[in-house]
Amino acid sequence: MPTSEPNHQDLADRWYALLTAARDGADGPDPAPYGENLLARWAEPHRRYHSTAHLRAVLDRTDELLAQPGEPGTGEHPRTVAGAVDASAVRLAAWFHDAVYRPDRSENEERSARLAERALPEAGVGQARTAEVARLVRLTVTHDPAPGDLAGAVLCDADLAVLAGSPEAYAHYAAEVRQEYAFVPDDAFRAGRADVLRQLLALPSLFRTPYARDRWESRARHNLRTELELLGA
Repeated sequence: MPTSEPNHQDLADRWYALLTAARDGADGPDPAPYGENLLARWAEPHRRYHSTAHLRAVLDRTDELLAQPGEPGTGEHPRTVAGAVDASAVRLAAWFHDAVYRPDRSENEERSARLAERALPEAGVGQARTAEVARLVRLTVTHDPAPGDLAGAVLCDADLAVLAGSPEAYAHYAAEVRQEYAFVPDDAFRAGRADVLRQLLALPSLFRTPYARDRWESRARHNLRTELELLGA
């Protein structure tokens, strides 16, 4: 992947620090080649929305959600969400959740999870953390974590945060999704996309963490309704 890619080095540095921390101090191979492989996947030419920009956004939203107050700890201040989950596993899952992506295939999440199951042990990550990463990646098929699954809620909310963008940002997102499905005729795309939007709007809540519900739910629903109206115009 060309090093001229915007923010490539920043992402590479974030990966290096994350994988080093995820090993819990254990020795392992150089993290850099694993990061370069992932970044090359995220920069594949057929991607428009599911690109390094999406990766960076999900990583940023994951960090934002992990930094929120969690259940009260033993000290004077409540612990953060990051203290209540395996934060390294959640961040690794963000890196892997769309590492394998073909818009004409339906098993992308499963293939991404299997990639994590192969790559992470080789890179020095323990079995339990690798299994948690793969579990979280598989959750992004439905974005429906079980009640009490805080780690799953963080990853799914971070992935869906794009729905709560400004009207301009949301329109850009919707246009990029259409570009990824350029091989689908207009009528079929409109029908399929409208079904997806209706399914999302029928959910009791798009977001599972209190922080995301408070800040993103209303705006996301407005954006979804607006796109649905435009599709039917």
